Amino acid sequence: MPGRGGAEQPQQAAGGAGGSPALADDAAAKAVEDPGDPSVAEVHLTSRPESAATARRLSLSVVRLWGLPHLCDTVELLVSELVGNAVRHTGAQTFGLRIRRRRGWVRVEVRDPSRALPCLMPVRAMDTSGRGLFLVDKLADRWGVDLQARGKTTWFELRVADR
Repeated sequence: MPGRGGAEQPQQAAGGAGGSPALADDAAAKAVEDPGDPSVAEVHLTSRPESAATARRLSLSVVRLWGLPHLCDTVELLVSELVGNAVRHTGAQTFGLRIRRRRGWVRVEVRDPSRALPCLMPVRAMDTSGRGLFLVDKLADRWGVDLQARGKTTWFELRVADR
């Protein structure tokens, strides 16, 4: 399971620790502008461990902009797991990140060029690796893999209450 990555500092929730909600919203909007907005189109990232921090930052920015801060911890962890699998197990040079929202659901997708299916492994208490899909299976409301002609998309969905 990838860690919370190098020099990346945890972002404060809107209005947290003395910050104003407007400043937090501006920071979230700026974070999405950098490599692209995964809620608009798939963002392509280099397949290396450091990209997990970028994928987390982008995902958290979108979730915050959508007004769903209660999903941040789960999204952050599960994005890390899917990106970690794409980086470690596919041999790909890049992977894609996409986040979609539809009535009642948030869906996060990680696409890579490998058609090898991820494997949900049994987990024992002393295991130090292999927990990624176990966590996705336990924390996501739904998850799966869609095979394409070239590669696959591994995704998870979280249920949200629409206003």
